[in-house]
Amino acid sequence: MADFLPLQDAVARYVRDGDHLYLAGFTHLIPFAFGHEIIRQGRRHLTLSRATPDLVYDQMLAAHVADRVVFSYAGNPGVGNLPVFRRAVESGEVEIEEYTHFELVARLAAGAAGLPFWPVRSLENDLSRRRPRPHVRSPFGDEEVAVVPPLRPDVTLVHAHCADEDGNLYAWGLLGEIKEAALAADVVIASVEEVRSAASLRAERDHLLLPSFRVQSVSLAPWGAHPSYVLGRYDRDTTFYTEWDALARDPSATEEWLKRFVFGTADRAAYTALLPKGRLAALKEAAQHAG
Repeated sequence: MADFLPLQDAVARYVRDGDHLYLAGFTHLIPFAFGHEIIRQGRRHLTLSRATPDLVYDQMLAAHVADRVVFSYAGNPGVGNLPVFRRAVESGEVEIEEYTHFELVARLAAGAAGLPFWPVRSLENDLSRRRPRPHVRSPFGDEEVAVVPPLRPDVTLVHAHCADEDGNLYAWGLLGEIKEAALAADVVIASVEEVRSAASLRAERDHLLLPSFRVQSVSLAPWGAHPSYVLGRYDRDTTFYTEWDALARDPSATEEWLKRFVFGTADRAAYTALLPKGRLAALKEAAQHAG
């Protein structure tokens, strides 16, 4: 059964300098609270993997926590690129390993299944021409098939709607590659919006994300995915995503943001208290009307 820990303690116990981390969540349920706590605790020399680095990795790179990023799309969805990520790549501060979405998910599937590779039949593209994919011969014929290696993070960090008292995780809506990333990792730590009784979730078994025996720790962190969204609880903070684009283009402004919203806050409650008045209420209201 998973341990219930304060989020700070979960990061202190399970995230080490030099680890390979996967902060899961495809536009939805992105574990920003974990990203901020990793920054606060001063982790260094990490490898960060994600299908879409999103703002969470832009913020983590601004704090210089990583040397390497493995990814399949780097951008601020609906806005533009990731200015900090771009500066870090262009300056040589971080090395990158880029894949298509399908290739990265295939790598996670191989890691989750304990396989040495995963076959892919995606078309040749600019990425494969820059980094040729290895091929293997099919044992059932003469065909040569491209393969990708497994992706096995040391720690996958996830955010979910809720956990029950045993540590089983439940989520609704878009899950992306959360399950694959969790099953591929050695350790899984989770943050949740709330803890509910197992009895109240008995009719929701189809929304079981991960069983407790596959999760090392669960941390209560309301608003733990902000500025991304949690279906039915709060909407995506599109205003913040737009504001970040301008802010992140200025290194000094980015540093000031980190000082105020991350280093200057002890936990998620202190972070949300700094958001503009009425912002959280508006996001909760919008979530109730989302189709």
